Amino acid sequence: MPRFALDIESVPRPARAQELLDAVNHRVVIADGAMGTMLQGRELSLEDDFLGLEGCNEILNHTRPDVLADIHDAYFATGIDAVETNTFGANWSNLSDYGIDDRIEELARKGAEIARDRAEAAEKTDGRMRWVLGSMGPGTKLPSLGHTSYDYLKQTFALQAEGLIDGGADAFLIETSQDLLQTKAAVNGCKQAIVTRGIRLPIFVEVTVETTGTMLMGSEIGAALTALEPLGVDAIGLNCATGPDEMSEHLRHLSKQSSVAIACMPNAGLPVLGPNGAHYPLSPTELATAHEQFVREFGLGLVGGCCGTTPEHMAAVVERLAPFRTSHAVTSGGRAPTAAAFPPNVKQASLPSTTT
Repeated sequence: MPRFALDIESVPRPARAQELLDAVNHRVVIADGAMGTMLQGRELSLEDDFLGLEGCNEILNHTRPDVLADIHDAYFATGIDAVETNTFGANWSNLSDYGIDDRIEELARKGAEIARDRAEAAEKTDGRMRWVLGSMGPGTKLPSLGHTSYDYLKQTFALQAEGLIDGGADAFLIETSQDLLQTKAAVNGCKQAIVTRGIRLPIFVEVTVETTGTMLMGSEIGAALTALEPLGVDAIGLNCATGPDEMSEHLRHLSKQSSVAIACMPNAGLPVLGPNGAHYPLSPTELATAHEQFVREFGLGLVGGCCGTTPEHMAAVVERLAPFRTSHAVTSGGRAPTAAAFPPNVKQASLPSTTT
């Protein structure tokens, strides 16, 4: 693959994106909960809605935008600030499993368009800005395991990122990251899209730390921060894999060592297997209590929910975090909010090259 200049410092940010970045650095931004959990509660047809592509939620951006709009609306009705696009799997490794990897950019764009439309509709109700986070999951093929090359993965993440920009996303949310090489490919794919489109969106990254205390490929949170912060990401945090209890020590490390905003989107606890499959036991009140503690102790800038969380969970979080919606209130030991990471010259010096 040809090498591509990834210097994004001179690329302008849209006003919406800048306001979002300012918000996560100076107060708490509340995002939505799980999309998959909500879709499971809908009566969707395998043939008509999923076009026979079982489990491919992203195809619903084409076939059932009404369902996705309803889910975004249900979350916005709780008072949250941002929703994630239904594009977690709109990447090469996921869509290639279904033979539709030629639709990466299209499905990413449509997912962003649906979310942006509902964000703007919510804004009209009270004049308060709402944002769209472009969800970018890890996919099913990891470069550290030899499933694909770093270069190819970066180029295909760039296609997804271009679609998210075109559809109106306000930031990239690279989430559920399990492999630091895959995560770097996603970050640099976003940078390539920023250069190509001439629109700079914030890049937020959430890694997934298992109950073992490491990411799937064995990296600890310190290694993740060391690898990702010099790439110039705008926030770093954790999502998925566990509930909030298991995340606290990793967040503590980030609060002491990270110079960028911190994010946290836990599952509704560890899954419990029952007769009807996995059940996530954490109640809305328990999730809200955990988030309040984390915001006070660690100065989180972006919070939300992952697997098993619902509008009821996020409504409780909105109510509990009301005092933090205008500014952080951090106790001793937590990080003080800062205006965004390294100065541009330090970011650039930290990178071995402006191409990759």
